Amino acid sequence: MADDHFSLFGLPARFDVDAAALERAWRDVAARVHPDRYATASAAERRVAMQWAARANEAYRQLRDPLLRARYLCEQAGVDLQTESNTAMDPAFLMQQMEWRELLDEARHDPAAVQQLQAELAEARDAMHRTLAELLDVRRDPVQAGQKVREWMFIERLAEELRTAQPLA
Repeated sequence: MADDHFSLFGLPARFDVDAAALERAWRDVAARVHPDRYATASAAERRVAMQWAARANEAYRQLRDPLLRARYLCEQAGVDLQTESNTAMDPAFLMQQMEWRELLDEARHDPAAVQQLQAELAEARDAMHRTLAELLDVRRDPVQAGQKVREWMFIERLAEELRTAQPLA
């Protein structure tokens, strides 16, 4: 079988993937390596089939999620994202973070602020998607893309905080 997630499914290593083609390819691979097909095989063959099934499922999970796919592409290109230690971000994005944090504080008390922040985060996700498609597929700049991946991760953490924030009033 293949060395990387994309070749496992016979797809080009690109950020913009055809979701339907990805799902079809995953179903095909999953059907070929499904452990039930190896029920009467030796223990070693069943174990290998289970490992391939797990690998196919994990590859599909990563490739169908745009943020995880971007992360994977950066890491495959040798970019260490340093997600725990590298907090350097574009100054404009840092200012945007501060505005979103203030809006999150307001959202704890104001349903209108919740809707505004949800809309802004959805727009930011769309912009990140477009930017990463440009950086990874057109410019082939995984280093700059890595910076944007870290920013997108912040957006997702903030969206999760918003989901769990309960209005006090």
